[in-house]
Amino acid sequence: MKAVLYHAFGAAPELATIADPEPPAGGVVVRVEATGLCRSDWHGWQGHDADITALPHVPGHELAGVVVAVGSGVRRWRGGERVTTPFVCGCGGCEYCAAGDQHVCPNQFQPGFHGWGSYAEYVALPYADENLVALPDGMSSVAAASLGCRLATAYRAVAVQAALRPGQWLAVHGCGGVGLSAVMVAHALGLRTIAVDVRDEPLRLAAQLGADHTINGATTPDVAQSIRDLTGGGARASIDALGSRATLAGSLACLRRRGRHVQVGLLAGDDLDPPVAMGPVVAYELEIVGSHGLPSHAYPAMLGLVAEGKLDPTRLLDRTIPLNAAPAALAALGDYGGAGVRVIDLSL
Repeated sequence: MKAVLYHAFGAAPELATIADPEPPAGGVVVRVEATGLCRSDWHGWQGHDADITALPHVPGHELAGVVVAVGSGVRRWRGGERVTTPFVCGCGGCEYCAAGDQHVCPNQFQPGFHGWGSYAEYVALPYADENLVALPDGMSSVAAASLGCRLATAYRAVAVQAALRPGQWLAVHGCGGVGLSAVMVAHALGLRTIAVDVRDEPLRLAAQLGADHTINGATTPDVAQSIRDLTGGGARASIDALGSRATLAGSLACLRRRGRHVQVGLLAGDDLDPPVAMGPVVAYELEIVGSHGLPSHAYPAMLGLVAEGKLDPTRLLDRTIPLNAAPAALAALGDYGGAGVRVIDLSL
């Protein structure tokens, strides 16, 4: 099969011909029809993710395709089904999976991190019965790949971890794929939203997706004060959708008393261990919570919003590219200047 491969962290990825995968016990092989380009894949390529322990490596974790081979012990899948999967695949046998928390399973498998991923014509996935999600009739594979980790991750961050009621204020710091998804989810759920970024292009898209206000952090002297002024005291919840010292600090600073900060963006490199202003956390009883993906059993609620027309993942789509353009596109994610999500369409 054809796959995007890199032999060393930071070394130029290439399109290579490698052996087709075999289905693991309890798992399947999926013929990839579309897969998202995500900054998490760029972090992995740069060596920022400790889960990538063996090279060469195939990245990719936002996928949609068709089950073409089934391993021993699989009960729910026979082959031919169109599916997607959370980027965190829980084992199904631990106490966390039993509690419905597959997204924090200690035995989890993440395609493109714990094993070879979906920048390829085929990908092997373990724990199939516990994690695969059947795609609704009529949903394209490009749209399903746009759910990826970004819309699904944003859905949990907004609908569950932010713990807001309709009409309450949410601030979103960073309008990449996750941040724009969070804006769209918040609008679908009846929240009032302020989107923050340092570029006007993603802010214009955020406004189209339902943001009530947008703030350019590069030209606004005090973003947190602006949010407090707009909301009459601060946001009820705020999301760092980028992952940096600056966006974490800004998210905490814009909260009203007893507000909640949700950390979604991965912090890496020089931002790995940022200082946190704990004085306001204590004095104002602020909450800090993480948000990591979405378990498969929670997909129906998100897909229900898609079916109702309240969420449209294709509105996030910047462009589609063929697999042979993926090596250069992966390398360019460190300095991405567009707005929205790019998807590798293997039919191109």
